[in-house]
Amino acid sequence: MTSGLEDEEFFRERGFGLTLGFGKRPAVIVVDLINAFTKPDLPLGCELETQIESTNKLLDAAHQVRVPIIFSTVAYDGDDLEDGGLWPLKHKGSATLRAGTELVEVDPKIHRDRSDMLLVKKYASCFFGTDLSSRLTSRQIDTVIITGCSTSGCVRATAIDAIQGGFRPMVVREAVGDRSVAAHDQSLFDLRAKYADVVSLDDTLRYLQAMAHP
Repeated sequence: MTSGLEDEEFFRERGFGLTLGFGKRPAVIVVDLINAFTKPDLPLGCELETQIESTNKLLDAAHQVRVPIIFSTVAYDGDDLEDGGLWPLKHKGSATLRAGTELVEVDPKIHRDRSDMLLVKKYASCFFGTDLSSRLTSRQIDTVIITGCSTSGCVRATAIDAIQGGFRPMVVREAVGDRSVAAHDQSLFDLRAKYADVVSLDDTLRYLQAMAHP
């Protein structure tokens, strides 16, 4: 095993971290930027103002070129959260994710348009147990631009399922966040090495803006 600054060179020498690159038909997936996660005083919340600002810049650019945008939320209908299976047993904060409440709604600071889609999920990945793959495939999407939270949880799970499903995952560094800086940094390192491209906000904006002038 390696540690510290040795990791980057070790993985590079072994051929990890190759670049997938943006495809031709993107969609934006905004993972769980809902009130339960964006309010730092709540059990599942953390400080995400910078990530919201970066996400809004991406959304504005995507709206201009009519790129599909899909927001996700986590919401449970059962009184005992039984529709979440075993996952809610791992953290008490799941009790705040009640369907029909304000906490499972997209944060109002987000630049959400009426044409944007909403995906309700029960688990970490936006793909698991949902029709996301069908929505993307029917639109011939080959690239998913991922923002939201948390980097080590739902963002990571979504990116891994994306590449396993044949979609190019582009995780926007400035637009994803986590409750833990250590978990955030390690997850970005691991995603970049094995599962996704970790891309800058500026590069992603240039990619979207170029779609207006093919």
